[in-house]
Amino acid sequence: GVIGHEMGHVRNLDIRFSLLVGVLVGGIALLADVLRRSMMWGGGRRRSNNREGGGGIQIVMIILAVILSIIAPIAARLVQLSVSRQREYLADATSVEFTRNPAGLEQALWKIGTDREVLEVANRATQHLYIANPIKKFEERASGLWSTHPPLADRINRLRALHGIAPLDADALRPLSALE
Repeated sequence: GVIGHEMGHVRNLDIRFSLLVGVLVGGIALLADVLRRSMMWGGGRRRSNNREGGGGIQIVMIILAVILSIIAPIAARLVQLSVSRQREYLADATSVEFTRNPAGLEQALWKIGTDREVLEVANRATQHLYIANPIKKFEERASGLWSTHPPLADRINRLRALHGIAPLDADALRPLSALE
C-alpha cells in the first residue's frame, strides 16, 4: 500500500505539479514584494511639483501595497498546502487502483498514525517527504491549514469508502489523535 502510494505520486506527475505550484507561489510573493518596494521607494509618484494635491491617493496605494504584500504570499502558501493535501488523497486513490487492496494502505496508515516512536530527523523542512506528517503536533485540526498532509483519520475513512465500508466514528479514531 505504501509503495503504491509513492508510485501514485510518480504516476500522477506530482513532482511536476508541485514545481508549477511552487513557481506560482514564488511568483506571487515576488510580485507582492516588487509592488511593495516600488510604492515605498517612489513608484507612482509624479516627478513634477505636487501642489495640486493627489498625495492622498499615493498614501492609499502604499497602504494597499503593504497589505497585499503581506496577504498575497500567505494566501498563495495556503493554496500550495491545500494542493499538497489533495495530491496526497489522489496518491492514496492511485495506490488502491494499483494494488486493488484499500485495506492494505488503510492498515499502513493506521500503523503509522499509532506509532509512538519519535522521528528525530523529521522537521518542518522535510515533513513533505513522508507518507504521513511525521510531526504529530501538525496533524491536529487546528493546524490543518498549515499541514502538508491531510489528517490520517480522513485518509483512512476515504479509503474505507472506496471499498464500501462505513467510516470509523470518532471513538474508533481516538488512538490516532491520542498520540498527538
